[in-house]
Amino acid sequence: MAHKPIKDNAHSFAIRLMQHLVVPTFVLDAERRVMIWNKACERLTGIPAKEVIGTQDHWRAFYDAPRYCLADILTLGCLNDLDTLYTAHTEPSETGNGLRAENWCTMPQIGSRHYLAIDAGPIFDDHGKLIAVVETLRDMTEQQNAQTALQNLAACDGLTGIANRRAFDERLKIEWARAARDQQPISLLLLDVDFFKRYNDNYGHQQGDECLRLVAETMAASVFRATDLPARYGGEEFVVLMPNTNQKGAQAVAERVGERIRTLALPHAHSDVAAHVTVSIGVSSALPCTEQAASSLVAMADTALYSAKHAGRDRVVLFEPATAPTTAESTASER
Repeated sequence: MAHKPIKDNAHSFAIRLMQHLVVPTFVLDAERRVMIWNKACERLTGIPAKEVIGTQDHWRAFYDAPRYCLADILTLGCLNDLDTLYTAHTEPSETGNGLRAENWCTMPQIGSRHYLAIDAGPIFDDHGKLIAVVETLRDMTEQQNAQTALQNLAACDGLTGIANRRAFDERLKIEWARAARDQQPISLLLLDVDFFKRYNDNYGHQQGDECLRLVAETMAASVFRATDLPARYGGEEFVVLMPNTNQKGAQAVAERVGERIRTLALPHAHSDVAAHVTVSIGVSSALPCTEQAASSLVAMADTALYSAKHAGRDRVVLFEPATAPTTAESTASER
């Protein structure tokens, strides 16, 4: 009775084993054609194996448009594409040639986005020639959503719901460095609610909190670009960070913010400016260089803000060194 060679038996067993692994797995040959698309991969993606075996169409299980998966990158050796295609990734280590990456995938067949942790490893023949690449997938969507929620919570001001001081400080460093590298202007609005202490003392802290919420909401709604960051700087002070924005553009946003807050017509009978809540806004703009600290943008806006207070409040003032008030005048100015 003839027996199949041991090597053939082992090969068949390995394929059957991979087909029934609980980990979603697919295998590409050296020409990037799908050799194996296991049952767990079918369940994850909604794509049956018969639709992709023998093709290079595995990308459509994960994305809306053609693009490389991690196994493709490893097969082709185009490691330069990792930065543009993946949220996070590793480079091949000295002890192995595999890749690891993480990414949001649109998963068009099942109609929902999933965050996948992906591993791709090469298989070589006895002569060191690449014959296949194995890609395994782990669905990390719940963990990623939980992590994102925690990060958002840590980055949000509990009262107003906009970004907090910590988030602003971190973003300022990033945007300042980017502006210095690309030689693009960056601007900042520093906004203060006029006579807010009197408002709080006379209307109560609960009404004072509601005033701050409405000011923050109005300010955020007045900022139209997704790249701009409105944040609560502290107390009754707010900021808007505007990358790639010159002084003229920043002034236009500041004027819009001030006007919309006036339009709220929140009663403030104890203000010396108007019968409703108003704000003073300092505007700073810079074309950063690496020798400057990012905090200089805040310092300039703070100087302009004090100039606005010194000039009568309820106004926008651009940073101009010649018009900055003295330290004594700034300190004496009631907020």
